[in-house]
Amino acid sequence: MFADLVGQDQAIGVLRRAAAAAAETVAGGRGTGMTHAWLFTGPPGSGRSSAARAFAAALLCDGPGGPAGDRGCGHCEACHLVGVGSHPDLTRVRPEGLSYSVRQTRDLVLKAAGAPTLGKWRIVLFEDADRVTEAAANALLKAIEEPPARTVWLLCAPSPDDMIITIRSRCRVVTLRTPPTEAVARTLTERDGVPPDMALLAARAAQGHIGRARRLALDEDVRRRRADVLSIPGSLGGVGDCVAAAERLVKTSAEDADAATAELNETETAELRKVYGEGSSGRGLNRGLVRGGAGALKELETLQKSRATRIKRDSLDLALLDLTAFYRDVLAVQFGAGVELTNEDRRREIEALARGSSPEDTLRRTRAVMRCRERLAANVNPQIAVEAMTLALRSPGVG
Repeated sequence: MFADLVGQDQAIGVLRRAAAAAAETVAGGRGTGMTHAWLFTGPPGSGRSSAARAFAAALLCDGPGGPAGDRGCGHCEACHLVGVGSHPDLTRVRPEGLSYSVRQTRDLVLKAAGAPTLGKWRIVLFEDADRVTEAAANALLKAIEEPPARTVWLLCAPSPDDMIITIRSRCRVVTLRTPPTEAVARTLTERDGVPPDMALLAARAAQGHIGRARRLALDEDVRRRRADVLSIPGSLGGVGDCVAAAERLVKTSAEDADAATAELNETETAELRKVYGEGSSGRGLNRGLVRGGAGALKELETLQKSRATRIKRDSLDLALLDLTAFYRDVLAVQFGAGVELTNEDRRREIEALARGSSPEDTLRRTRAVMRCRERLAANVNPQIAVEAMTLALRSPGVG
């Protein structure tokens, strides 16, 4: 399981030793005890959730282990169940909406309090734990402060500062780093059969994000959408061009959200209606759907809208990060820095823009992109926020 982590040797060593100590504790030997709350941090694509999942497998592994602490064999039944997400002692949570509520957190805490089914550990793997609300964070804190003897919390967040200080002070922090470009490219070639040139191009463009590098290497549509985003700096000739570019960005993010949620929404709604008796025969069943199911359906619709909003926002944010990397490349060329360009495949455009503008212009444009990200995070209307950005990208001296 740890083999899936690229360029994280230091973190792997820490986790292997901890898993070995935990196995000793379970066996009743002279183990050093077990930390019951862990916080996995690192930039997007560094493998936070993969590291937490590998650690969960190591803790639950049925393999022989050994003096080297090589738990998490990847071959035993427990590792297989963790890999497919069906181990009875592993609860995996990933907030689908913009936030994770206190009610959801209390339900999760109650579930985590149960004894392990197979006699080792009860593990909660909480991805995107930084999305908890303030009230939810307080409920989570109480569970982390006094966990049951065999419960382990694995929280994932971009940085320790994304969690309230009272939670992070009670966690052991595992910091992951952005994998080197060469390591990501090698992984794509060896595991996915991607040609070396394409693997290197995708690894550079993804800036160390392994999942996105794989999508860029294997999916032509993903590469096309990225190319559309990177064509924006050279297409902003007038105000109309700026408005049109903003509209394309927002429309693409909405299409991504529709594609990701349409089928899932339909399935969830059908299943919920079935639970409340729709389509069943029997006196009073339809009235039961109206009385008992209307509130549940409304709650599901709210969740689905929040999930769609999150996907739209994430899609837009990814486009903005691509633009930020583009302008960073421009600035590198302007200063003659001998660094690897993220967008090496667009070097001609980058050099042309570098010649036709000043470093001050490039910094101003970068600030405009980052300001757009902040506005979107603050729930500003996407069309307005992106239009303001594209106008600032076009107009010298406007920031």
